[in-house]
Amino acid sequence: MPGPVIERIGIDESGKGDYFGPLVIAAVFVDATTQAELTLIQIRDSKKISDGRILEMAPDIKTICPHSIIAIGPQKYNELYTKIRNLNRLLAWGHAKALENLLERVPCSLAISDQFGDERLILNALQAKGRTITLQQRTGAESDLAVAAASVLARAEFLMRLKRLSEDVGTTLPKGASPSVELAGRMVVKKHGRDRLGTVAKLHFKTTKAVLGEV
Repeated sequence: MPGPVIERIGIDESGKGDYFGPLVIAAVFVDATTQAELTLIQIRDSKKISDGRILEMAPDIKTICPHSIIAIGPQKYNELYTKIRNLNRLLAWGHAKALENLLERVPCSLAISDQFGDERLILNALQAKGRTITLQQRTGAESDLAVAAASVLARAEFLMRLKRLSEDVGTTLPKGASPSVELAGRMVVKKHGRDRLGTVAKLHFKTTKAVLGEV
């Protein structure tokens, strides 16, 4: 017999390795009731689900679970990165913000996230607001249903915002950081000038130099 379901908040992010689009962090609260509902709709790690299915699942998760989504658009991301100069610190700030927003709505003493660096970065960002929560960082945390649900919400938000940015610049902005991404970057610069690149892309990626012909 499985043990009792522990109430917890799962946190995950999307867009970290994508040149175009935002960085999105989602936090999802799960208890015994919502765990059963999430199991029924077969929630699993977003990396194992197609984009179309992710976009279908996200509204269900939002209906079932208290959640919080922090989306840092490319322009804001570039501003923050210029100040912080460290992706793990930026991620920790986003994780802390998503957690805090959710803790304002539901009391919870445990949060689970993927292993991405020094957990003190998140805890320090939280303690500034007087929060005390046990944070477990695990390798492969997406195997936990709460983290898997957060990964789906984060990815869905990322996909919707990437589509909107593509429409804004009149060029399809691909996911990831492949040669097709470079080509799309050049198209944006050609159509709108190099300043516009910072409104759709994470400029600290090496891709920027290739796009601007500075390699």
